[in-house]
Amino acid sequence: MSTFDQRKDAFENKFAHDEELRFKATARRNKLLGLWAAEKLGKSGAEADAYAKSVVVADFEEAGDEDVVRKVKGDFVTGGITVADDEVRRVMTELLIRAAEEIQAGR
Repeated sequence: MSTFDQRKDAFENKFAHDEELRFKATARRNKLLGLWAAEKLGKSGAEADAYAKSVVVADFEEAGDEDVVRKVKGDFVTGGITVADDEVRRVMTELLIRAAEEIQAGR
């Protein structure tokens, strides 16, 4: 195997690893966002966990974060909770950082 092939394989492996970490961090962020939203909606225990899972599943509707924002915002409207879009996005950003740190720490 040539040096070029070895470098190519190393880059491909790093890319695959980075994508896996990104996927895990995003899924964890969505779960944490779901738990945050569930608390605002007055849910706790198993009901909050189920809601958090529904937020994770909502992310598979389309690429990007808009499907998650739309779900959480829609549920807030239905629940009579007023939360601005920018607050939801700010919390998502904070939780993504937290999720990535937890994954890097092996939690």
